[in-house]
Amino acid sequence: MNAPRAVVIGAGIGGLTAAAALHRHGWSVTVLERSPALAAVGAGIGLAPNALRALDTIGVGDDVRALSMWQNEGGLRRPDGRWVTRTTSEAFAERFGGPLVVAHRATLVDLLVSRLPAGAVRTEAPAALADPGGPGRPARVTVGAVHDAENGEAGEKTEQFAGAEEIEADLVVGADGIHSAVRRTLFPQHPGPRYTGLTAWRVVVPAPDVPFAPHETWGRGAVWGTSPLHNDRIYAYGAAIAPAGGTSPDGERAEMLRRFGSWHQPIPAVLAAAGATGSGPVLRHDLYETAQALPAFHHGRVALLGDAAHAMAPMLGQGGCQAIEDGVVLAAYLGCPAPAAPADLTPALAAYSAERLPRTMDVVRRSARMCRAVALSSRPAVALRTAVIGALGRFAPHAALRSFDGIADWQPPSPAYAAGTGAGTDEAEPSRGTSP
Repeated sequence: MNAPRAVVIGAGIGGLTAAAALHRHGWSVTVLERSPALAAVGAGIGLAPNALRALDTIGVGDDVRALSMWQNEGGLRRPDGRWVTRTTSEAFAERFGGPLVVAHRATLVDLLVSRLPAGAVRTEAPAALADPGGPGRPARVTVGAVHDAENGEAGEKTEQFAGAEEIEADLVVGADGIHSAVRRTLFPQHPGPRYTGLTAWRVVVPAPDVPFAPHETWGRGAVWGTSPLHNDRIYAYGAAIAPAGGTSPDGERAEMLRRFGSWHQPIPAVLAAAGATGSGPVLRHDLYETAQALPAFHHGRVALLGDAAHAMAPMLGQGGCQAIEDGVVLAAYLGCPAPAAPADLTPALAAYSAERLPRTMDVVRRSARMCRAVALSSRPAVALRTAVIGALGRFAPHAALRSFDGIADWQPPSPAYAAGTGAGTDEAEPSRGTSP
């Protein structure tokens, strides 16, 4: 008998996690990705214990933990190099039950794809939601070609879609990112994410010959972070107040040098390495957040996850982590439906929305507060911010870790439910993904 079919639109971290989790539960999964390839996607990603526990449910967690490079000390610094507050990897792991791992996104993508059958991921396959489906009616996805069209009334770039193939599915997962077309189709009146006022630059470089401890450095309206990666590499990121949609006339590395080149080591060494052979490209992205919650994370036979549902500022490093949570929780609520999907997925998808919407929007709001703190630019405000954080660190060692309370201590749905007989039954109700 044929397994129920799920189509995932978008092969980012959240979409691939959902695909792997659904496959593990007996679904036939197809992932549609508009890019020509998945190799060398993005830069680094921080994976907190909540994400690692979610990855455990699809057999990837220990592989990611093996990539951990944070040892001993780390913390928050000023641009002149002075430490504001410090913590340790041991304190983090003790508080939240596991390490904080920084990995290359391409490495995580490879691990997730390895949990899928050969051919499950189709690249160069732009997709549009043609019909969200409903009880007794499958969803329909059109796969074809997308090209730019004239600017819309608001000056935004629009797209025209020429469909060449139509796929029917018992479930569609919209994992197509911040500017999700699936979200716009389901909720056309929703305003979508808004620009935070900050733009980020990210780069992966060979490790320079400068000793350092993992750190974030907060300046005036700007932040920098440096973390070691496996294979003797460094992941570094900077964010600063900038107009949306901007580009640097002489290259993004030059822009990073202007903004961060005078800050403490290892920042100048990392920026020098960014121009060396073997470094990745400098990626520039405007940072967006979902200020207004969606009415739900589902409609018909379609579920949204990750940035498509709840874009957030990266100041807590939870964007990818929450997308991973979404993927495993969605699969857990859908249960193990083989040999056939229920005629009506509404109860399972409504339960997914009810659990994920309040949690993720809480993380969105907490990330937004951190973003506003980073964006402070007046000298008195920055001096006060530094003094308060420093005093808190002196009187309560490792106090900075409190910002992750209720986030990094999340637990995935119980294994008993994940192996259960279905969603929405009294016998198979998942444990809520909340902190102890």
